[in-house]
Amino acid sequence: PAGPARWFLGGRLNVSVNCLDQHVEKSPNRVALIWERDEPGTAVHVTYRELLDLTCRLANTLKKYGIQKGDKVAIYMPVSPLSVAGMLACARIGAVHTVVFAGFSAESLAGRIVDSGCKAVITYNQGVRGGRIIELKTTVDEAVKSCPSVKHVFVAQRTDNKVQMGDCDIPLEEEMAKAASVCTPESMDSEDMLFMLYTSGSTGKPKGIVHTQAGYLLYAALTHKYVFDYQQGDVFGCVADIGWITGHSYVVYGPLCNGATSVLFESTPVYPDPGRYWEVVQRLKINQFYAAPTAIRLLLNYGEEWVKKYDRSSLKTLGSVGEPINKEAWQWFYKVVGEGRCTLVDTWWQTETGGICIAPRPSEENAEIVPAMAMRPFFGIVPVLMDENGKVIEGNDVSGALCIAQPWPGMARTIYGDHQRFVDVYFKAYPGYYFTGDGAYRTKKGYYQITGRMDDVINISGHRLGTAEIEDAMADHPEVPETAVIGYPHKIKGEGAFAFIVLKKQTAPIDHVKEELKTIVASKIAKYAVPDHILVVKRLPKTRSGKIMRRLLRKVVTEQSNDMGDVTTLDDPSVVKEILDAYQKYKEKSSS
Repeated sequence: PAGPARWFLGGRLNVSVNCLDQHVEKSPNRVALIWERDEPGTAVHVTYRELLDLTCRLANTLKKYGIQKGDKVAIYMPVSPLSVAGMLACARIGAVHTVVFAGFSAESLAGRIVDSGCKAVITYNQGVRGGRIIELKTTVDEAVKSCPSVKHVFVAQRTDNKVQMGDCDIPLEEEMAKAASVCTPESMDSEDMLFMLYTSGSTGKPKGIVHTQAGYLLYAALTHKYVFDYQQGDVFGCVADIGWITGHSYVVYGPLCNGATSVLFESTPVYPDPGRYWEVVQRLKINQFYAAPTAIRLLLNYGEEWVKKYDRSSLKTLGSVGEPINKEAWQWFYKVVGEGRCTLVDTWWQTETGGICIAPRPSEENAEIVPAMAMRPFFGIVPVLMDENGKVIEGNDVSGALCIAQPWPGMARTIYGDHQRFVDVYFKAYPGYYFTGDGAYRTKKGYYQITGRMDDVINISGHRLGTAEIEDAMADHPEVPETAVIGYPHKIKGEGAFAFIVLKKQTAPIDHVKEELKTIVASKIAKYAVPDHILVVKRLPKTRSGKIMRRLLRKVVTEQSNDMGDVTTLDDPSVVKEILDAYQKYKEKSSS
């Protein structure tokens, strides 16, 4: 059979063969990757033949240093042809990659390496983003101190600066130059592990979501083709980082399986100025442009002239991913960026789903698209809404917990090392259904609109983060016995974190403690996790059993305090007024 299926015969396959060899056989000089480096105007084109060569040399290097089928490899690199080759090299030899976003702290990186038992780490000496140097090797050095499973660190060069090299460090390009450019792909079972990717949950510990070979690749490739109407010869521009599932499915695996030309965007939307995306669209003649609402909201503030300065006539499809998009951002994206002539797909999916599950396309030709709505389930996705009692809600114009009623190829198979948690988190709340953790509204016409998370998980600039993770980090401060973190609406980021803290001693220097807390969160998680606001209160609103009632704190911050709902379960209801007063004072102080 033609297409992706030809490598799935007999249930054995290799993902890297689907993504590389099959295209090299037919059109070796087709461009696979366009690396839009941080330095403006310095794009690097990599053909399918060149990417296969890179991948095989990297794969042989991993094998030389003892990496075998089933071993885990951490990739701590920004998006680049080499990081893509690293993912595909693991796939080729049957190793399992876990890409860790290169903005994560040493402690976050170490936690993921230890949990997955990585034998090796692939990194760069440094990263470059928005004109600034990011110390990657130093962070890896710090992390691997507490990772006994790591035997080797492969270090590639992104800049000319020298970094300290230790006993287990291997200069990657030097080794690749010596390696053979042919590497026989490992024969993999369709349900063997392909990669793990860590994501936040409502408890403090990130969970390693496991995706397998055949189902994941099939789903990524099909959704890439049909949701974006990808045609052979198009230039596909997904500006996500490979540290997130969007980068896995729509920068690497989906596009490459389809023989597409995929853009790797290393920079930021505002470097060197807020016209960067649109200058890149013009120069690389991008046909599909897939970005996060947080970037669109940021650029909207800079006005239309930055967009209109550049020719965007190559654009056919625009896409939005990572969080629900608000109407204002949708309209600006559609009218200003797409000039009202591009299809705009607001896509809903998750790390756990492997690929897009609900989106306006595919559909009948020219079917309506409602602004800021995901609308239509993809082939084989059966969404249902559930009520509090676990019953399916029939009919339209209804809201409930969004579940999926039958399995689909791209779904996660387990949480690494903790299958019970997988069952508990996704299948226990509504037995027989996959629970997404999101709430949704089904319109009068039967379309789906995602309304947001139903648990203690917030979405900061498209980064999913459990509030418990921030609380756990802040709990390390000796002066702060108790914290509660909630999400609140933020104009640019979608949501921001708002922290309520209780001090051990009322005499503690508040501003100093706040700065220390911010530093702790940045070093334990990442800079984007740092709360925008920290409010000191005498005590937190708790039930008699000691559970913090975060919904009350949410009401305070979103200024819905006249509608506090049932407070009878509170240990002492007078705490509400205490917190309201503290919040009012804080607000007055902030505005002055």
